[in-house]
Amino acid sequence: MTILRMTPENEASGLTAAIYDDDRRSLGYVPSHTKAMSLNPEAYIAFESLISAIRSSLGLRRYELVTLAAAQGIGSTHCRLAHGKKMLSILGENELIAIARDFHNAGLSEAEVAMMDYGLKLSTDPASMTDSDAQKLRDLGFSDREIADITFAAAARNYISRAVLAMGVDLDVPEGISDELQDALLAPLPQMQLKLAVPPKSSGGN
Repeated sequence: MTILRMTPENEASGLTAAIYDDDRRSLGYVPSHTKAMSLNPEAYIAFESLISAIRSSLGLRRYELVTLAAAQGIGSTHCRLAHGKKMLSILGENELIAIARDFHNAGLSEAEVAMMDYGLKLSTDPASMTDSDAQKLRDLGFSDREIADITFAAAARNYISRAVLAMGVDLDVPEGISDELQDALLAPLPQMQLKLAVPPKSSGGN
């Protein structure tokens, strides 16, 4: 539980009230992470504008897949649940459960797996990334604009996920998520999946 005092819904005004209203319209409620990030409503609005620009350029499916992988790498249960709920509008529940458990073996295309690996690596070991990571995406047909958008989507998820975790925000479980899907979304990162995304560093030699 966060020690920060978030603005109660019945006290919200101005930009904060508009942000809350938007969530009520789209989600049916105002999540705890929205209330926390709305402590600076101008920054929240700027972040939403950034996400809109990335998502509209990359496409909803690709954006959500990269976001899911990045959130898994960070260990953000908040974002895994929130975006798992959103992905039910574009994927069947069984397919989403398979992706959440192990996207390498969920029937995704090679290109989709590669971009999720990229988002996962950016969220777990960004200092080890080299031109070869972007080159792999290019070899699979992604344009430089798309590679940039994949990078921005994963990096943006790091911003909000790490902020929410640092502030100790309560975890909301969206309505409409089955127990099986919830378990898949909250499961820890499979070690084999992590090894595939981030190969072990060589110890070198003398």
